[in-house]
Amino acid sequence: MRSRYPSSSSLAYSFGPGPWTPAIRAIIIANIAAFIVTLVAPAVRLTFGLEPANIFGRLAVWQPITYMFLHAGVSHILFNMLTLWMFGVELERMWGSRFFTQYYFVCGVGAALTTVVLSFVPGSFGQQLYYSLTVGASGAIYGVLLAYALYFPNRPIYMYMLFPIPAKYFVAIMGAIALVLSVSEPGAGIAYTTHLGGLVAGYLYLKGGRLHLFSELKYRYLKWRINRMRRRFDVYSGGRNDVDRRVH
Repeated sequence: MRSRYPSSSSLAYSFGPGPWTPAIRAIIIANIAAFIVTLVAPAVRLTFGLEPANIFGRLAVWQPITYMFLHAGVSHILFNMLTLWMFGVELERMWGSRFFTQYYFVCGVGAALTTVVLSFVPGSFGQQLYYSLTVGASGAIYGVLLAYALYFPNRPIYMYMLFPIPAKYFVAIMGAIALVLSVSEPGAGIAYTTHLGGLVAGYLYLKGGRLHLFSELKYRYLKWRINRMRRRFDVYSGGRNDVDRRVH
């Protein structure tokens, strides 16, 4: 006899992409744990949040990574983790946990480096960034949004929970908003430049920067190994007329 009520498994798929995948689960748990720590010791944000002045003044080189696990409030972490789950699960299923985790950190660190580089822009814009404290996973999550738009460009997303819009246009709008606000409201308390940096880092990583760079390095390394083996075993490339050379 079939029950007229849906099972818990069907409910899991009725909203969002379904259950957590391994990397998503680990990232969310790490963020929640870090958030609980900051509730007990708020000064942790000053040590592990991203502040360009501390990176160069105190050599706090860990900050471009650790800032991704800190959040300013309940609504901040709730929105970020919900977005990560909504858009990241399907990508992790498609890519695998290892590549998804790698991509997530590339976007997050790339977003941080964007903020650090822009903090050296002359004037009040750069000065505000240089001494500002940035926390949150938004930079990495913007990279996840970009990847989702690239792989599922026509997938509808309900903007502001009201009307559907294709993913490619949704991300384009979010990027444009981040760009405009990063210039017009640099001191608004939201790291728009970091959001924009996550988008750019994700795009460069997926659109050839990673593939071309590592493919070229791999090719050079293999070529060096082949030439080294040839010299070692006295192997020469040539035809039948190379009678004076020994081939092993």
